[in-house]
Amino acid sequence: MTEPAGTDEQSDKKAEPTLLEQMGGISGLIYSSVPVVVFVLVNSFFGLQAAIWGSLGSAVAIAVLRLVRKEPLQPAISGFFGVAIAAFIAYRTGSAKGFFLFGIWASLVYGGVFLASVLVRWPLAGVIWNVVNGTGTAWHKDKPSRYGYDIATLALALVFGARFVVQRWLYNADYTGWLAFAKIAMGWPLYALALLVVVWAVRRSDKRLKAIEEERAAEEENTEAALRLKYSRTPNEA
Repeated sequence: MTEPAGTDEQSDKKAEPTLLEQMGGISGLIYSSVPVVVFVLVNSFFGLQAAIWGSLGSAVAIAVLRLVRKEPLQPAISGFFGVAIAAFIAYRTGSAKGFFLFGIWASLVYGGVFLASVLVRWPLAGVIWNVVNGTGTAWHKDKPSRYGYDIATLALALVFGARFVVQRWLYNADYTGWLAFAKIAMGWPLYALALLVVVWAVRRSDKRLKAIEEERAAEEENTEAALRLKYSRTPNEA
């Protein structure tokens, strides 16, 4: 019995990983919090040096666990480098709160870049999404689509800005424990809320572009039909 046409195409679409899966799934979101928790707990009981090695060890353990379980390694690898940079800064500053310094300033930089992209009328939410999916720049030529991506980009900029303001204040106040809590609470949970705005912008843009394409195709079909009718007439009819 032959399979209906389009079955393979549907299977490919179903097999395409979701955004959550690309980030490592739910387990990946949990794993990303482990080195931070380990760092704070070990620092409280055994000091900075032990906390640094503990956070690095937990990051390596997570990578090994992902390898054994045949899960995507990319989130674990990028997470390890993030922890390594944070641990190095903590070591150089000689302070536990230094572990969070890289993330604090990275939030400011990311927020500034996202905000600047809106000001130059190339919102990064639209640029990144359409580059990754290879859908071109038609969205940029459609003002309502671009405005939707402006809102999504500003939502992401707001997330990064809020992270910087809150965590910078906690850093200056020497609240290392609260810094860890803020880093986790304002991490993926807050990022997920901004992604909802991105999803809204993507669906809105896709719907508009599809309607525009269908309208254009209908106009071309009508034009072709009119030309065929015109040239199919006999001289007497003309």
